Amino acid sequence: MLCGKSRCPIIVRLSHYMRTLVKVKGLNLDGSSPPSVFVGRFGYPYVFVGPLTPPVHGDTSIMDAPELWLGKSIDEIAEIRLSLIRGNFRVKVDQPTGSNRLLDEVRDLALSNLSVEVEMFFKKKPSGVFLMDDEVQPFGASAPIESLKIGSLRLDHRLDKAYHDYDLKASDAVLELYKSSIPVSKIQRAFSVGAFGEYKRRRLVPTRWSITAVDSIISNALMENVRRNPIINEYRVYESDYLDNRFEILMIPDVWCYESIEAWYPGTVWNPQGDRVVMYGDYEGFSGRTTYADMGGCYYAARLAVTERLVAEQRQASVLILREAHPGYIMPVGVWQVRENVRNALRKPPLKFNRLEDALEYMFSKLSIPRGVWMRKSTLLKQVLHQRKITSF
Repeated sequence: MLCGKSRCPIIVRLSHYMRTLVKVKGLNLDGSSPPSVFVGRFGYPYVFVGPLTPPVHGDTSIMDAPELWLGKSIDEIAEIRLSLIRGNFRVKVDQPTGSNRLLDEVRDLALSNLSVEVEMFFKKKPSGVFLMDDEVQPFGASAPIESLKIGSLRLDHRLDKAYHDYDLKASDAVLELYKSSIPVSKIQRAFSVGAFGEYKRRRLVPTRWSITAVDSIISNALMENVRRNPIINEYRVYESDYLDNRFEILMIPDVWCYESIEAWYPGTVWNPQGDRVVMYGDYEGFSGRTTYADMGGCYYAARLAVTERLVAEQRQASVLILREAHPGYIMPVGVWQVRENVRNALRKPPLKFNRLEDALEYMFSKLSIPRGVWMRKSTLLKQVLHQRKITSF
């Protein structure tokens, strides 16, 4: 391929895109929204928002439930997501409830517990460029909405309760819903439409930002728990391989700190035209971080998965995540892939070692990039090895 990939992501997307578009007749579409909504970020604080709906009826909930996608192929995910047509209209992010009927209907849609019948009337036929973003799930064509009809709703009573609590802070709402076993993706969707928070402070949050915000809020709270727990007794290595993304996770018996490093091969999402591997990484110590991670949403998605595991075990550890994104990862599918890949690794029994060197030797044997390259990039490993040298005297 001219783009350097083993398969062209544009062709993969275009085939599914066109298959859906031919089902849209004229300027209206009716179907069952999973439910799903999208809030854009360009032009902030004036943003485009609207429902995502496929031209099919029935239970479409799988189309906006990334927790259920692990194991599906790139083509299967593309087919699921590119079937969704996005209707959009422009609003200011602080538009209050009751002042815009379209926005109120989209907000109600986001709180639904089941698929919802939706009919959209467009100002022009859906079209548009593909969204290429590794933090947001892909979707298909879009068009400005003239009007919108939404069928009967069955609201999730837990989301609805948080929505009608005008004194509850947004972060507290997120944590209460997470503790109630609401899937993270549902919390993120409601968060994006400004469903939480003190009434006068409620805002629409671009979907890309809402995903990271919810991952960050939850993992920050879980970290408070982790820091109080006893330290693990051995070195552990966890693994997962999905969509040509290889994850190796090292847990070290020490106080909480966290580092995530990604290596993108030529022909992948963030290194499409390169001739060498590109690496990104971020680190935080025991007290956490006060600045946004340069890696973006992937850092917080993986941190959520790690803190979930440690809280479940009531243990504490230093954690290093190494990710190799190989050329088979031809197009971005969203930050959920990182969260679910790491969750998948941590659900499996780890390999346990008594010595750090043995754990490192095994972990690096499973990766394609040489050990020395990772060692030079990792702040955590440098600190651990330096500390070991000091204590050996």
